[in-house]
Amino acid sequence: MLWLNHERSRLIFFRVGLAAAMAVITYLAVTARQFPAGANISDKLNHLLAFLVLAGLTDRSFPETGFGLFKALPLMGYGILIECIQYFIPFREFSLLDMAADGAGLIIYGAARAVVNQLRMTN
Repeated sequence: MLWLNHERSRLIFFRVGLAAAMAVITYLAVTARQFPAGANISDKLNHLLAFLVLAGLTDRSFPETGFGLFKALPLMGYGILIECIQYFIPFREFSLLDMAADGAGLIIYGAARAVVNQLRMTN
């Protein structure tokens, strides 16, 4: 029974983290404020890292399935939605390169997860 409580707590932790990350990313995507913490990093690298983190949080939030299209497509849809919203914001712009960076983060996560799983199987 203790194991079930631990597993449930873990799921809640990752799901709250996923919701919080999406809220922060959405806020950063629509605000005019500039934040010095990310100013020195390339915008495309910010996108890649954000979607790498979102992929990890999504994967851990829903462990019943592996990381594949079922998880990656909704995240990619979220990235596309953000870009579409930014098209209508005067101080933001729509960018296909941003969407490519989002997709790259998802692909890198999926590839890294596959490598880690393969290494676990060989040990």
